[in-house]
Amino acid sequence: MSVASVTSTTGVNGATTSSKSGQGWGAMGAEDFVKLLTTQLQNQDPTEPVDNTQMLAQLAQFSSLSNLNDIKDSLSGTDKQADTLSAISTKLDTLNSTVARLLASQPTSTSTTA
Repeated sequence: MSVASVTSTTGVNGATTSSKSGQGWGAMGAEDFVKLLTTQLQNQDPTEPVDNTQMLAQLAQFSSLSNLNDIKDSLSGTDKQADTLSAISTKLDTLNSTVARLLASQPTSTSTTA
């Protein structure tokens, strides 16, 4: 399904709504969805109202999409944390090997007291 660019729309009650062209569905947020839903309800044919099951399906799909976006955002943060932990691990390995070399190169002193 392609989304056409809309710059301005006038509803039945004379209200004008505008949208940025070229946004596509990926840029829509909860506020945009509520505006779209209320405009749809305001402009529906009174003799053939919107089917409740369709409306509930749209709300469920939007809720699922919102939750998936939240999961995606949290997983992208996890990737960054994994990269940071990997870099820390590499630096710790380097530090451990350096300390081991320094300790190996030091002469051991044995003191005896009589």
